[in-house]
Amino acid sequence: MNLTDSLMPSTLGWLWLVFAAVLGWTLRSAPWPVLRKPGILNLMLGACVLVLGFWQIKAGIRPGLNLHILGATLLTLLFGPWFALLGMMLVLLLATFWGGGWHAFALNALLMGVVPVTVSWWIYRITDRYLPNHLFIYIFINAFMGAGLAVALTGLAATLTLAAMGDYAFTDLAHTYLPYFLLMAWSEAVTTGMLMTILVVYRPQWVATFDDKHYIDNK
Repeated sequence: MNLTDSLMPSTLGWLWLVFAAVLGWTLRSAPWPVLRKPGILNLMLGACVLVLGFWQIKAGIRPGLNLHILGATLLTLLFGPWFALLGMMLVLLLATFWGGGWHAFALNALLMGVVPVTVSWWIYRITDRYLPNHLFIYIFINAFMGAGLAVALTGLAATLTLAAMGDYAFTDLAHTYLPYFLLMAWSEAVTTGMLMTILVVYRPQWVATFDDKHYIDNK
């Protein structure tokens, strides 16, 4: 999913302003006192390392295009939207440091950070508000379906962006790039669903969006 510098036209330098605005808003809105709780910072850094490992297992589709498990929904459910955004940006920073692509960094941050985290968070909010408080609903809707939908919409956003930049024709991308996101969406959904199931069963205190009383005792 990491778009390379060769795909970025020079006219999109203004995306750095958008990225800076999002980063500034995130830094201002993040609940920083949470990190003072014992073990939370280490947990967040460990989760970022896990996501970075997912990013290294990737497949190339076309020059400059690749696919990998994203991990955005996992971070969103674990830490909430603000720390999930910061975590995704940290992962992208490390991946870019090793693999290059600084010119496309802002665009990648918006596509692979803002889009999937926003989708994941709104699915959680809607589910929490309108559906019954049940462990199965939390895992199946928020983790499984949320992760799959987040990746699918990220793929659609990436496809439309590439087509708008003129790197590839939309019809070409619709046949050779976008369909693979549906396969990745399934992989993302299964991986996130499995990990969140293990965490809410054995380490529920690690999951910021999960509460035993809320989803098990229905209080």
